[in-house]
Amino acid sequence: MKFIDEYRDAAAVRRIARNIRGLVTKPWTLMEVCGGQTHTILKSGLQDLLPPEITLVHGPGCPVCVTPVELIDQAVEIASRPEVTFCSFGDMLRVPGSSKSLFDAKAAGGDVRIVYSPLDALKLARADTSREVVFFAVGFETTAPANAMAAWQAAREGLKNFSMLMAHVLVPPAMEAILTSADCRVQAFLAPGHVCAVVGFKEYEDIAERFRVPIVVTGFEPLDLLDGVRMAVAQLESGRAVVENQYSRAVRRDGNRAAVERVAEVFEVNHRKWRGIGEIPWSGLKLRDRYTAFDAGLKFGLSGAVVEEPSECISGIVLQGLRKPYECPAFGTQCTPETPLGAPMVSSEGACAAYYLYGRHREERLQPELPGATPHK
Repeated sequence: MKFIDEYRDAAAVRRIARNIRGLVTKPWTLMEVCGGQTHTILKSGLQDLLPPEITLVHGPGCPVCVTPVELIDQAVEIASRPEVTFCSFGDMLRVPGSSKSLFDAKAAGGDVRIVYSPLDALKLARADTSREVVFFAVGFETTAPANAMAAWQAAREGLKNFSMLMAHVLVPPAMEAILTSADCRVQAFLAPGHVCAVVGFKEYEDIAERFRVPIVVTGFEPLDLLDGVRMAVAQLESGRAVVENQYSRAVRRDGNRAAVERVAEVFEVNHRKWRGIGEIPWSGLKLRDRYTAFDAGLKFGLSGAVVEEPSECISGIVLQGLRKPYECPAFGTQCTPETPLGAPMVSSEGACAAYYLYGRHREERLQPELPGATPHK
């Protein structure tokens, strides 16, 4: 398949791995920000091809994982109302709140539906104006344009029965929060290519300069990620700290200007709490004043009650790259995809789910696994 198979070529993977081994002279710790990248790394066994000096840690780039418990509880509260049709991406239905999930609300009779776009929710609102249709607006910058367009279109059509429960978060503030932590061990980042395809990577240039940290924008195939590691290691070994774009086939420095402009028209930046991490200043998006009619939190008068994570769940530490999932005492025992304690075990981009799915229940250097091979168990 064009632009897929060539980025999974085993010979090219071996060549880049040899190149990395020839570059490295000292230990380095790199963080891939996006959970989708984590799954590729684990599925393809890329970490086993790297020299022992290179450590990959996993970042908070899974919007499902960082949606706070309070918002899950609010979603369940709204979805349980008889007059509401609650629409969400599928991953969110399994994320545990303080006592229930959206699946529980659906099982109890709530009209909870999986959709693939906020525009699907708009169609439902148009089709039956007697029901309130609420879309769970979760995501990083990647999904913000579609959500902004949904609010813009609803305003244009004068729809009164459509609203969104806002849970948008932004990547650069999270990277800064990690870098300013006293426990930070990250020396370079692999930045998320899908986010940068929308907003570009200009904002990352300031981070690279201020913190003297290399940032490489990478894609999601094995060759993308291994090449991103190579570029980051080359910077670290030479003492450079700039933003480089490995994912040039999809990303431009300025991103998608039309999308950026629509997002800026509908949303504004605000403080946002991240599940397991806490509040990160100016790390979220909320609806601007002229679009607040579509804010489900305001429409349904939801409370701002603070809810704590289960004490036995260390997902917040995992999301900051300070621990690996298998270092959690509950991993694979109390916490499984069937009985999750935290969101990273149920999200398709969650680090804990990746380790569980691909059998990485302990730390070890395994026989190198090439793209397309069966994961080690």
